[in-house]
Amino acid sequence: MPPSPSSSPILLTGAAGFVGLHVTRVLLARGERVVGIDNLNDYYSPQLKHDRLATLKDEAGFQFERGDVADAEFLRRCFETHRPRRVVHLAAQAGVRYSISNPGAYVQSNLVGFGNILEVCRAAAVEHLVYASSSSVYGANSRQPFSVADGVNHPVSLYAATKKANELMAHTYSHLYRIPTTGLRFFTVYGPWGRPDMAYFKFTQAVLAGEPIEVYNHGQMRRDFTYIDDIVDGVVRVLDQPAQPNPDWDSDSPDPASSNAPYRVYNIGNHQPESLEDFIAAIEQATGKQAIKKYLPMQPGDVLSTYADISALNKAVGFAPRTPISVGLPRFVEWYRSYYRV
Repeated sequence: MPPSPSSSPILLTGAAGFVGLHVTRVLLARGERVVGIDNLNDYYSPQLKHDRLATLKDEAGFQFERGDVADAEFLRRCFETHRPRRVVHLAAQAGVRYSISNPGAYVQSNLVGFGNILEVCRAAAVEHLVYASSSSVYGANSRQPFSVADGVNHPVSLYAATKKANELMAHTYSHLYRIPTTGLRFFTVYGPWGRPDMAYFKFTQAVLAGEPIEVYNHGQMRRDFTYIDDIVDGVVRVLDQPAQPNPDWDSDSPDPASSNAPYRVYNIGNHQPESLEDFIAAIEQATGKQAIKKYLPMQPGDVLSTYADISALNKAVGFAPRTPISVGLPRFVEWYRSYYRV
């Protein structure tokens, strides 16, 4: 049973984003008030972001503030006006490949922006900060499933490096100021209202249009695809349980995912990696059309496989994903056909 909604609102950054929309909906449905922040940038279609927000405009308890987390003064005003006690930080410059050609965007949003979030959380002594990390932090690690007990010191993209930096920054604030922080390493999230820069979105678009799809590393890749409803369930469960110090934490043999400060990091994934070829086959099944495949080499910043060990999150909050791609992909295709009228 979730706790009774707080009288103070939840501040949620990235509210016009894919995950942000769905988390906001669930929080509002249970009676929370949510102040959503987004800068509505043009990394991908701003119209899609506006349309996501449009689904929330009539929801009681939702208020939107347009602004950038890299703007410290904007954040300070938001906190002074709304006085949130809990924060869900999902705003970030996303995308592995984009970080290779546009590093400055990641420094501003993911480093400066996250630093600003930590500062306003410190000043307000918030009850809990939950923030999005990424499976990309595992980088050159090859032992699978990826465990939060493993070190993640070899990122292979700037995006991954900024997400690892966020975890380090959060620990510092948890240690110095006792702010409870929880980082969630998302594993390849997909579903309705998803991001157009993601492979499943591009594949569906191309297959329905009868155009070729680009299949990297000649299809020899595996991903732990995680349906949006499962991600949201995990985020909300974590938000309801502020991070606590680990009483068994040992500085002689430090656990990377916890601390003697109120700090935690968890994987959140489907715990079921799928081959890229099988994933494409599931899209073909859902669309009723055959993919035209264009096989290409591995791209810089990519990794061969992702596979989430979710045992720590299951133990902490009872998280258990329930949506296989055979269920999730048809739901996405149905939304795609409806939204784009194809």
